[in-house]
Amino acid sequence: MKFNLDEKHFIDTAKPLDISIALSASEKNPRAWYVDPPTMEPVRSEHYTGSIKEGGSVNFRNIKFNPHGHGTHTECLGHITKEVHSVNNVLTNFFFKARLVSILPKRIARENGDVDFVIGPDQIDLSNFDGEALVVRSLPNDGTKLHSNYSNTNPPYFDIRCVDKLFKGGIDHLLIDLPSVDRESDGGALVFHHAFWEVPKRPNFKRTITEMIFVDNLIEDGDYILEIQMAPFQNDASPSRPVLYRIEEV
Repeated sequence: MKFNLDEKHFIDTAKPLDISIALSASEKNPRAWYVDPPTMEPVRSEHYTGSIKEGGSVNFRNIKFNPHGHGTHTECLGHITKEVHSVNNVLTNFFFKARLVSILPKRIARENGDVDFVIGPDQIDLSNFDGEALVVRSLPNDGTKLHSNYSNTNPPYFDIRCVDKLFKGGIDHLLIDLPSVDRESDGGALVFHHAFWEVPKRPNFKRTITEMIFVDNLIEDGDYILEIQMAPFQNDASPSRPVLYRIEEV
């Protein structure tokens, strides 16, 4: 179905560009934060088996996973507040104008000799953009992101100075293909999270961060319409399925 954005532009919902990673009960499922792979197991009791293969009447499985650690998810400020605010209450609109940018994180040597790879504000281009969402594809970009175990790997992260750049650009929704906007081991500071959600001084109940997406290399950098599909969990984070739609000319 085609929807007109204005007199000159439209999107075709029959041509979605899915940038999520599906959850699976596999060792190959991507994960972070030291969690084991997800599990999907039939319900079993004395009188019932939730597996047709095992003789049951239906497939009826329990699923155990962690939204933050097992793939594409969208989170809100409840991730870092004493009260666990729900992303289901924060994200009430689902379509946004978005810009997709590809960025090669910069290599930075730390004083203790460690080496980090960091995305800086000078690498984010929001010129001539009036949307609400930024989608970041980190480079290099390949299929390993679909099954990486990021635990204890010190993945790339964002310089806190990027927050000011996002605010000036009107960005309320940040989507990344990394497990976190913050450094893996930062002593629990989560400085980017706190700055982006302005916690604790001015808690922002509008902004979201979506992590562990995957943007295929066939999808060009540029402006799109973004739809964030999300499971309605009453939790600070929920599994999600962000989808891009190309903006086409009439």
